[in-house]
Amino acid sequence: MSEDKRRRHSSPVVDGLGKSASRAMLRAVGFTDEDFRKPQVGIASTWSNLTPCNMHINRLAEESAAGADEAGGKSLIFNTITVSDGIANGTEGMKYSLVSREVIADSIETVAGCEGFDGLVAIGGCDKNMPGCLMGLARLNRPAVFVYGGTIMPGDNHTDIISVFEAVGAHAQGKMDLIELKQIEETAIPGPGSCGGMYTANTMASAIEAMGMSLPGCSAQNAVSDTKVADCRAAGAAVLHLLDCDIKPSDIMTRKAFENAITVVIALGGSTNAVLHLLAMASTVGVELALEDFAEIGKRVPVLADLRPSGHYMMSELVAIGGIQPLIKLLLARGLVHGDCLTVTGKTLAENLADVAPYPEGQDIIHAFDNPIKADSHLRILYGNLAPTGAVAKITGKEGTHFVGRARVFHSEEEAQERILDGSVVAGDVLVIRYEGPKGGPGMREMLTPTSAIMGKGLGSDVALITDGRFSGGSHGFVVGHITPEAADGGPIALVEDGDTITIDAVANRIELDVSEQELDRRRQAWQAPAPRYTRGVLAKYARTVGSASEGAVTDLMPS
Repeated sequence: MSEDKRRRHSSPVVDGLGKSASRAMLRAVGFTDEDFRKPQVGIASTWSNLTPCNMHINRLAEESAAGADEAGGKSLIFNTITVSDGIANGTEGMKYSLVSREVIADSIETVAGCEGFDGLVAIGGCDKNMPGCLMGLARLNRPAVFVYGGTIMPGDNHTDIISVFEAVGAHAQGKMDLIELKQIEETAIPGPGSCGGMYTANTMASAIEAMGMSLPGCSAQNAVSDTKVADCRAAGAAVLHLLDCDIKPSDIMTRKAFENAITVVIALGGSTNAVLHLLAMASTVGVELALEDFAEIGKRVPVLADLRPSGHYMMSELVAIGGIQPLIKLLLARGLVHGDCLTVTGKTLAENLADVAPYPEGQDIIHAFDNPIKADSHLRILYGNLAPTGAVAKITGKEGTHFVGRARVFHSEEEAQERILDGSVVAGDVLVIRYEGPKGGPGMREMLTPTSAIMGKGLGSDVALITDGRFSGGSHGFVVGHITPEAADGGPIALVEDGDTITIDAVANRIELDVSEQELDRRRQAWQAPAPRYTRGVLAKYARTVGSASEGAVTDLMPS
């Protein structure tokens, strides 16, 4: 066995006469005698050509591998899966989306654990593969760096994928003809990169950078750029430095680091999915984090970024003025982030920020603290008799902060979508889409299709939507998701009936069903759990093992 502590995982796999067969296998993939004495760095690539978010990542993986090799390591590239929410949204296939986060974490843990990699680079470019990568790295707890694949460029006329979803609603309303709809469809996605607003991909990339698990600047780079190529190469080299210093994910992903990530997500006006994923990542690395922490941090952190979906600008425009590093420096100066947190550079967050230049004069993407988009968080953690263990809303205030309406109950996303498009849904309705939670879906689908249809039909201020499912980072309007306990567990959302009055108060952070406790008890006695929608395969296995959305919807917790 080698005494090189940087090789504590690869040494048992390749050292000594007894491992001759292992070395023979590796010689076939390009190892030399010298390579067996080097730390092995696994490069987890989420490449596939099924989505623009990941179509370019193979080249990025090769750059990270070259960086690791140049720094004295021996790289090996392996793949994990990705799925496309943008393609699957509104279909049964979307039930696999959140499931894919667990599959990605499982696969990275499985490959690295089996092959004995000493360090890792994980490269993600879409909603679920980023938290999936981080969860895999956290489980292994070996020196590691995450790389974001980068953002897409805007389409014609400043369009993006959400423009297409909302165009469908506009066409149903008669505001857009088929020719205009097809033009948007053909030009909104011009090439590689993740969806262009502060949707889930850019939100999670920003959170991971703020947490210190990617190199400074990583989250705000265009997918096709020399900057992104250099970032990937530097990430490979950074792993060797982390091995030298024995810095592991658990040293970086601390409670303070998660607080930094939450703060940056709020300041950027990020996706509700960040709540779900950060809870899951914290659970995986053994950090205590709860819904209440998002509420507490949100009381003191304003929304400063005028970014889509609720704002005007795209990530590529934030890239052009300096990305998120100047924003984090502003937050540090206000005492809103912890500067002493360790990062993958081997330096603290404050040290990384020391030479960061401010945003250019005259820019209006990032607002000043005395002129915020919203004075406190847009991520509202709601409680009440409809969500005893919590729900997550994304309410910027543009659609109001208080909604009272009559329930329109649906047992699937598709059912609700039909009623929105045919005009059955009208002002004053609260759409209740249930049995879409982690267990009930199974898979906790995003409700991007119905929320986009609502916005496209001009009902964003007049209709609310609540669900035990979740939302895309591109969703906006008066929407509340992650309602727990979910309907499949007999949560109160399962007891709502058409015509019930529902009150959503994003100031008091309450979501209430105006039905007496006696009536709810009567309904509870009559309620029967639905039969599982899947009895075999990955969705059935997921439904049996997944926990509550209020705890991140993870699948590897031991039952209490």
